[in-house]
Amino acid sequence: MVETVVTVTKKGQATIPKELRDKHKIGKKALAVDTEEGVLLKPVPDPLMEKGSLKELFKGKTSKELIEEARSEEAKREKKLLRRGGKSSSEQ
Repeated sequence: MVETVVTVTKKGQATIPKELRDKHKIGKKALAVDTEEGVLLKPVPDPLMEKGSLKELFKGKTSKELIEEARSEEAKREKKLLRRGGKSSSEQ
C-alpha cells in the first residue's frame, strides 16, 4: 500500500498524486466515501465502459436516441388509434 502526505487547502481541496490517479483510473471526478478509517476516494465508473445486461440490447445508442425512438413509436400508435376513432392514452 502506498501512503503519501498531501496538502489540504483552506477550501478543503487536496491533490491526488498523479501515480495514484493513473493507477486507480481517477479522471475529473472521484467518489468520496466516509469510512471508519477516514475518507476513501474511489474512481467514478464510466457508464460507457460498464458492461450491463442491457448494453447489447441497445447496441451503442445514446439515451437521447432511445427516448426519441420511443416517442416516435408512441406518436405512431396515437395516430393509428385516432384514425380508427379510438382514444389515445393521454385522453383516457
